[in-house]
Amino acid sequence: MKIRIKGFRRATAVAVTAGAVLSAGAFTAPAQAATVAAPTITAKGGFVMNNGTGRTLYTKAADTRRSTGSTTKIMTARVVLAQKNLDLDSKVTVQKAYSDYIVNNDWASSARLIVGDKVTVRQLLYGLMLPSGCDAAYALADKFGTGTTRDARVKSFIGQMNSTAKSLGLTNTHFDSFDGIGHGANYSTPRDLTKLASSAMKYSTFRTVVKTKSTKQKVTTSNGGYRYMEWTNTNNLLGSYSGTIGVKTGSGPEAKYCLVFAATRNGKTVIGTVLADSSVAARTASAKKLMDYGFKK
Repeated sequence: MKIRIKGFRRATAVAVTAGAVLSAGAFTAPAQAATVAAPTITAKGGFVMNNGTGRTLYTKAADTRRSTGSTTKIMTARVVLAQKNLDLDSKVTVQKAYSDYIVNNDWASSARLIVGDKVTVRQLLYGLMLPSGCDAAYALADKFGTGTTRDARVKSFIGQMNSTAKSLGLTNTHFDSFDGIGHGANYSTPRDLTKLASSAMKYSTFRTVVKTKSTKQKVTTSNGGYRYMEWTNTNNLLGSYSGTIGVKTGSGPEAKYCLVFAATRNGKTVIGTVLADSSVAARTASAKKLMDYGFKK
């Protein structure tokens, strides 16, 4: 009997020791798996956050002011959507000044608006955010600024952009244009642009527009007929990165290549910005790396 008891005790001791090892391994394994190396991106600035909690997930020169290109149009749309008693179906007549603006600015992207056509505010938002139409941006600034002249209305609208930036706490952001074709004082940061986009995404119309890959819009012509305008989104993350829900591209001689992006997977939304990347392909690759990283954090 004594021999059996000793053997039983030995077996018990071995079992306890093995259990302790397994138990320790079970506690240490998740900690090792949770360690994810931050990616290297070619963009000069980057920022990613959890859109639900506001938690910062990644930074690279996140508070360095840079030219933003057409990512500026996120604020253009945000100002329009915040207008009191906004009627998205009210019509705006396309003026020659809007098309002349495209002709006179080499870097101005166009929604190809046709003088005399009557387009709705909703359609202008599509023209603004999908093909990044500077003519659509001009039309919206002219429509929602105040003043007796077009120049006064545009100045007023840009003032609304800056007051909105201030109200959102975007301390490193300033606008001197309605479309990102700046005049020396149009700048923001990856952190500020991400916060701006997060704010804009609270508007259902904005969310609907920026997740649209392409659209065909029926507009009224000057003689009372109609034509169809077709626009394709410049954000090639749509359809190439699972869960993408927006938001806006940008480029320019000073801004280089920029992208504000957002995606949702398994109920988690990550949102972020890359500024001053080297090419369209590079900004797309940088954004994908940051979203992959964000979803793992």
